[in-house]
Amino acid sequence: MDIKAIASGSTGNAYLVSDGKTALLLECGIPIRKLQEALDYKVAQTVSACFITHEHLDHCRSVEDIIRMGIDCYASSGTWLARGRTCDHQIRPMFVTDDNDKPFVAEVGTFRVMAFPVQHDAKEPLGYLIDSTATGERLLYITDTYYLRYTFEGLTHIITECNYCADTLQESVDAGITPPEVVPRLLQSHMSLEQLIATLKANDLSNVREIHLVHLSKQRSDAERMKGAVQKTTGVPVYVW
Repeated sequence: MDIKAIASGSTGNAYLVSDGKTALLLECGIPIRKLQEALDYKVAQTVSACFITHEHLDHCRSVEDIIRMGIDCYASSGTWLARGRTCDHQIRPMFVTDDNDKPFVAEVGTFRVMAFPVQHDAKEPLGYLIDSTATGERLLYITDTYYLRYTFEGLTHIITECNYCADTLQESVDAGITPPEVVPRLLQSHMSLEQLIATLKANDLSNVREIHLVHLSKQRSDAERMKGAVQKTTGVPVYVW
């Protein structure tokens, strides 16, 4: 599975995932011009569908442009409601249920995508479990959540938020960089390095080939430290975007 980070962080997120047969866009939180440049002005020819986790602009800024290109876009019903959109043949709702025996799965080309709820200050935020029927690989995509209530087996690839380190956050507050009033929201909406390590340990990593760390905070993260800690915990290659 090929993973390309087009943009990552609070200013915008977009990731291209391909199994050699089908390509999916995860998030479209950057201006359409930048997305076109990254994909050699062949967005519609490259992308089979776009999956959005929630309604914040750094994850869906160019969704209207994507829809106009004729690309199907998937998100939760709550996300579309927050965007002021009703669903149609291109705007697809990902229904989420607490009945794990009957999860909603979208089939796009050679990918099967299952949605599950995550914890963020958005209307109905999602994470995605993505299986390739072409390669047998399984990708877990989680971002903008302060913890993960589920565990998964058979993962081969992981794209996960690693937003801040607990001590770096405190240093940022002490230095006057991060306002104290921002901290409660951050703790209840984004994943720390410490929580990520606990999350990874709780999941089956026996088949994981690589881990991609995304959505790092510019002020409250330490990329090298995060990479080293995750790599030491998992024993697999770690990439930071």
